Amino acid sequence: MTLKYKKRGKKSMKKILSILLVLCLMFAVVACAVETPAPVQPATPNEPSTPAETPVTPADPTTPADDTQVDPAPLPGDGEPFPGVIAVITNTVDQNEEEFRSAQALQLKYGTDKIVHRTWPVLFAQEGEMMISTMQEIANIPDLKAVIINQAVVNTNAAVDKLREIHGDDVFVVYANGAENPDDIAARADLLFDFEPTLIGEAYVMQAKSMGAEKIAFYSFPRHLSMPLIALRRDVMKSTAEREGIEFLDIAALDPMGDGGMAASQLFVMEDVPRQVDVLGKDVSFYSSNCGMQLPLIQQVVANGAIYSMPCDPSPYHAFPAALGITSHIPTGTFDADGKEIMRFRDMGEVIEATKNHIAAKGMTGRVSNWPVPGAQMWTALGAEYAIKWINGEVSRDFGAIDLDVIRELADEYIYENTGTKVDVTLQTYDIGGTRFSHYILGMVGFITY
Repeated sequence: MTLKYKKRGKKSMKKILSILLVLCLMFAVVACAVETPAPVQPATPNEPSTPAETPVTPADPTTPADDTQVDPAPLPGDGEPFPGVIAVITNTVDQNEEEFRSAQALQLKYGTDKIVHRTWPVLFAQEGEMMISTMQEIANIPDLKAVIINQAVVNTNAAVDKLREIHGDDVFVVYANGAENPDDIAARADLLFDFEPTLIGEAYVMQAKSMGAEKIAFYSFPRHLSMPLIALRRDVMKSTAEREGIEFLDIAALDPMGDGGMAASQLFVMEDVPRQVDVLGKDVSFYSSNCGMQLPLIQQVVANGAIYSMPCDPSPYHAFPAALGITSHIPTGTFDADGKEIMRFRDMGEVIEATKNHIAAKGMTGRVSNWPVPGAQMWTALGAEYAIKWINGEVSRDFGAIDLDVIRELADEYIYENTGTKVDVTLQTYDIGGTRFSHYILGMVGFITY
């Protein structure tokens, strides 16, 4: 399709036991799917899944720090008003709770009349037409000014093409963690966010080494490794590990979009990590490129005394609460346009402290680390705040003319508001084939060790 707007660039007894295990755990996860303060399992942003398919049961919330009282939920519409409406598209809560809640956080701040929240279909990779229909519905919203997409999964480009057919360049479009070709997504979005693969790849290895890792076990599968930024992160990890004298092991995991789905992928991780520790020893840092695998990975690393340096989408909320039994979100008493109660994440500091206490109780202090702020949530917030400035004429409206200093200021404000402290964040623009895209922002945050 030609772009007519400005150029934008997954033997019998053993089998029976496994089936019974999956059926039992399916019941447990379905019970956990009710949106109450009980921990909800984060699932993958890149793979289709539902709670009923997942064989890994979130732990019970037994951490003493979970009893901390929280402030009353804020009323919607507390933020400064802006003209028009912003639509936020995320994956479902079952696929990636952080992204889903990040949209709800904006609704609490600005009101459901100003922030419209929609989700991609669960089987987005096979439902491109449904994604286009979702975007067409959004395009028909009166006075639409901006669309924030987190994540910009496969088939997002086609959906945005439909939006552009209707609105041209008059709607500000933000991509977070785009899964399609970087040149193509850069040609369509006004602002893009992702994790900085080179800095993160090297920093991951150095963090793992500081925690005593002698080996790195990297779980992935061909479909993920065909995505440029994931492949680059893996390649940098491997080369840095070789430089530092650390053995790098590629482990072929089951693609959650293959036979057996997410259930088979998570069950594989649950069974393989203990096998790897038996062979390789405990000084192995385990990593997976897939978000849905993080929960079983964390549970098995902690149970077997290995090392876990960082999730694929680093955040205090990503898989840790569900894996360790820590309450991560609370109801607000506010409901969205579909009658569903809006939830909000518990204070980051409380979740970090609860995680640290749980890790210590397991004798794993110093063997688990993470980022102190949630990258996925931050992308939604930064994208919306910058879009508001664009709507209000406070920044340039020219395509590609993103003010990185403004992005840095918004990042500092977001982190301080959510943590009460300053955290070092590296933000830089993306160089693709020698061409630097000023509107494609890559981020990196320092580590905390539990």
